[in-house]
Amino acid sequence: MNRFLEQINISIATLKKYALPILGFKTIKLIVVFFFTYSSMFAQSNSDIFVQANELYRNEKYVEAIGLYEKIESSGQVSSELYYNLGNSYYKINKVAPSIYNLEKSLMINPQNLDAANNLVFANRMTIDTIEELPKTFFQELEQSIISKFSFNQWAYFAVGFSILMSLFFLFFYFSYIPIRKRFYFVVSVLSGLFLVITLVFSFKQYDIHTSTIEAIVFDEKVSVKNAPLESGQEVFEIHEGLKVWVLDEVDIWKKIKLSDGKIGWMNSEGLKIL
Repeated sequence: MNRFLEQINISIATLKKYALPILGFKTIKLIVVFFFTYSSMFAQSNSDIFVQANELYRNEKYVEAIGLYEKIESSGQVSSELYYNLGNSYYKINKVAPSIYNLEKSLMINPQNLDAANNLVFANRMTIDTIEELPKTFFQELEQSIISKFSFNQWAYFAVGFSILMSLFFLFFYFSYIPIRKRFYFVVSVLSGLFLVITLVFSFKQYDIHTSTIEAIVFDEKVSVKNAPLESGQEVFEIHEGLKVWVLDEVDIWKKIKLSDGKIGWMNSEGLKIL
C-alpha cells in the first residue's frame, strides 16, 4: 500500500510540473489515482485468472486452461511461468508447434527455467524433422554453454553486483591500516573489477544476439522451402511443424530461413511464428 501511494505521489509531482498549467490539480490527482487503481485491479484480475487456469490444468481441462493463459498473454502481462504452463498445456493435447513455441518463449525470458528446458526436449521429440547441427567453434560452444545460460538483463544485474563489490572493497582497502587486510581488500576489489568487465561483455553479447537474431517456429504441418521467394521457385527441401529456424531476410510474403544444419531457403511467412 505504501508503495502504491508513493507511485501516486511521484506521478502527481510529474504531472504537476507539466500539466498543471492546463488542468487543475484536483483533476490531475483524480486521473492518477484512477490510473493506478485500475492497473492494480487489472494485475489482480490476471493473477486470479492464472490461478483458475492452473486449476483447470490440474483437472486435465487443457483447452479451457489454454484459453485463460492466452487471455493473460493478450493483456501483455507475460512471464516465463505463463509461457511454461501454456507450452505444457499444448503438449498435453499433442499440439507440437504451439507447445515448442511457448516453451521457447519461456526460456527466452528466463534461460534458467530448467523445467521448461527439460519439457522442450520432450516436445521436440514430437517433431518429424531430424536436423544434424553443424560443428560449433570454440566461441560458439562458449556462447551456448555459458553466455546463453542467462538473459542480457540477468548478466547486467551481475555486473551491477560486481561493481558494488568492487567499490566497497576498494573503500575498505583505502581506509584500512592493517597490511594483511589491505592486501585482501585489494585482491577482492581487483577480482570484482575483473568479473565486472566479464559480465558486462557477456551482457552486451547477449543483447546483441537478442536484437540481431530472429528465431521462429514452423506452424504449418508441411512446408516446401524454395530456392527463391517465388511460388514457382524450385523446392530445395521440406520441413514440418515444430521446427525452429532462423530468419535471415524477408521479401513480401516470403522469409529466407536457415536451419541448424546450414541449409537455406525461402518459405511463405504465414507458416512461421516469430519468437
